[in-house]
Order: sequence, then C-alpha cells, then structure tokens
Amino acid sequence: MNETPDFYRTLLDNLTEGVYFVDQNRIIRYWNTGAEQISGYSAAEVIGHACHDNILQHVDNEGNPMCTGSCPLVRAMQCCKPIRTEAYLKHKDGHRVPVLIRSIPIRNPDGKITGAVELFSEDAARRVMQERIHQLEHLSLLDPLTGVANRRYLDMTLNARFDQMHRYNWNFAVLFMDIDHFKTVNDTWGHAIGDRVLRLIAQTLRDSSRSFDIVGRWGGEEFVVIADNVENTLLQTIAERYRVLIESSSLPVESGSLRVTISIGASVVQPTDDPSHLISRADQCMYRSKREGRNRVTIG
Repeated sequence: MNETPDFYRTLLDNLTEGVYFVDQNRIIRYWNTGAEQISGYSAAEVIGHACHDNILQHVDNEGNPMCTGSCPLVRAMQCCKPIRTEAYLKHKDGHRVPVLIRSIPIRNPDGKITGAVELFSEDAARRVMQERIHQLEHLSLLDPLTGVANRRYLDMTLNARFDQMHRYNWNFAVLFMDIDHFKTVNDTWGHAIGDRVLRLIAQTLRDSSRSFDIVGRWGGEEFVVIADNVENTLLQTIAERYRVLIESSSLPVESGSLRVTISIGASVVQPTDDPSHLISRADQCMYRSKREGRNRVTIG
C-alpha cells in the first residue's frame, strides 16, 4: 500500500502523544493535535519558530532550562540515537506540565541526519491525579476556585495519616506554602488576576506532585501538601521542586507576563504530634522563610 503524506498526518494527529518535527536548525516544521492539547499552543503559533525560541520553556526537575541548555533534540542529533528524559513544559496558560519525552534523530535515505522528532506525553501520575479530582468533585471536597482539595478534605486526610502512623508506623510530612506579596498582586492587577494566579499555583503544585500525595488549598493564598513516606532529605527535594517550578512559571497578562514566588515551611510528623501541632510547626517554618527573604524553603 502506498500511503500519502495526508495518511501519515492523519495518523499522527490521532495520537494522544504530542509529536513535533524540527529540522537541523531546530525550526519546528510539524506540530500535531496531541501537542496542541498537552501544551495549549496551536500549530499556527509554533510552526516556523525555532524550538530554542523557548516556547515551551522546558525545565528539568531542578528547574534548569533545557531549551537553551541541555536540549534533548540537540543531544539526539549529536549522539545519533534516541534520548529519553523527563521535563516540565510551560503550558500556554502559564502552569507547568510534567512530561515524558522521547527525542529521535531523523535521517534521509543517505543516512544523513536532517532533523529530529520529539514525542511527549503527560506523566502517568498526572492522569492518576485527574481521576482523583473527578472522584472528589462528586464528594464536594474540592476548592471551587483552584480545583485542588479543600480544607475539609485536607483535615480528613491528616486524620487518616495520623491513624496510619499509629497503626503501621507510616511516616508523612506536611508542606505549608504561602504566595509571596499576594496582596500586592491583587492591589496592582485586581482580584480577577489574583484568582488566575491562585489557579496557576494550584495546577503547578498538583501536576508536579507524586500521585499519592495530596495538594490542597488551606485558605486565601495558602496551600498545603501532605506527602507520604518521606524523610528530611526527600522532603527538601520535594519542597525545592515546588518552589523552583512556581518561580519559573508565569501568567500571561496584557503587559507581558506576571511571575510570583512562594515561601514554604515543611515538617515530618513526630510521634508526639497531633494534626494541629504538625500544621502549626510547618506554618512557623513557612513564616521563617518569609522573614529570611521569601521564595525559600525551611524544614523544621
């Protein structure tokens, strides 16, 4: 069977994975429907642009930029072999999306590398999180503005985690977060933009969390994450990932983009704790982060 180019285009456009091609100069020549759905960018917005124009602004787990640094497409073309990596792309709406990436060099009939193709898909943990969200929607346990767990569900989860700790000696931790200078955001940009910032923070936290951790809005501009099976070293790593990904996200506004940061306090549960003591300790650590300059993590 002699398939036409339209046949292959239809095939690629029906994949749920994002697919795009670049030439040797890293100019995007094709952008499929899956890429549109995952990133929020239409083909018309990206085709003809160089991927190093940093449209998707890929960052690694430490928040290091990849499009202008360790680009997997460049590495695939240089190494002449497929490259697999994990990253966080920036959605058109501003939040971060975790993706699994495969970058594959493309050769012409003579064997010369003429470009590369990147396939990217949303992390499976994100899909698990989305299923949990749908379940919570039926139980009125979601914060209506941000779409993450509400205070009631966080309280229920904390009580359940303490019960598991006492029964099975399972440990966990609480991360308490507050958006820096949020009043200034509201005063300068208005509450509608403030609400968009809250949604951006919530979605970035949710999408960069492990599937079994709980992300919720505690109230106002405060968020809480309940993280299972952690000790201080891993807790520091998780908290720093949240901090860096929020710092590297931005909200599109009329005059350009709006960036915010968060201050984080975190603490692993102690045998003598109860829910109020654990939350209070994490909250105090967060205020220490505020006092020491904001946009930082304090573990206590």
